[in-house]
Amino acid sequence: MMMRTRLNEELIKLHNMLENMGDMIEQALEGSVAALANEDMDKAREIIRNDRLINRQEKDIESLCFKMILMEQPVAYDLRNVSAAIKMITDMERIGDQAADICDLILHIGKTSVALDYGHISRMAEVTIQMVKKSIEAFIKSDLDLAKKVCATDDEVDELFKSARHDLVELIRHDVNLSEQAIDMLMIAKYFERIGDHATNIGEWVIYAITGEHKDYNPSVSEDEER
Repeated sequence: MMMRTRLNEELIKLHNMLENMGDMIEQALEGSVAALANEDMDKAREIIRNDRLINRQEKDIESLCFKMILMEQPVAYDLRNVSAAIKMITDMERIGDQAADICDLILHIGKTSVALDYGHISRMAEVTIQMVKKSIEAFIKSDLDLAKKVCATDDEVDELFKSARHDLVELIRHDVNLSEQAIDMLMIAKYFERIGDHATNIGEWVIYAITGEHKDYNPSVSEDEER
């Protein structure tokens, strides 16, 4: 009974740490969107600096998970929960990295008097931020339906990326002088698409934690593409 109580306490701590890391990456994503929309270079630099805090949180959660496996010896559902958390934090850390990568590009683009169309990219940002929020919420609440909805939403992100890519190619055709800015914006769109993929991965691990089955909703995404 004492071991079970201690394991429950550790699981609550794990959930709290995951929620905290989730808040950190959500703030990074929302900040990167604000920096892009407002050409806020100081905000972009702040997000890049704070990425190390997200990395540290990943290491702390990883350490807790390994401690739980070695010391508490969880079985069945609890073991799947801990194993899924280890997988999830890898994707969460990469989301933080990509928010910082977006900010690197914002600094490269700099302030410009040229009005680029952020429409599809702005929508991609909105959708992916919600995917990240809901994927973590699904884990905390063991909500299978919500996890499946997150995975299904990735199709919308892929379609938005195609639209953004088409618009930016047309922009270059219209004015070749905008090529460099358009390519940077295309990279930003690609980062948001990858963030959607990572949120989908988190959803997949939530499904695994609940059901014991792991289904790949992103079969076309290889590890090489993510490196």
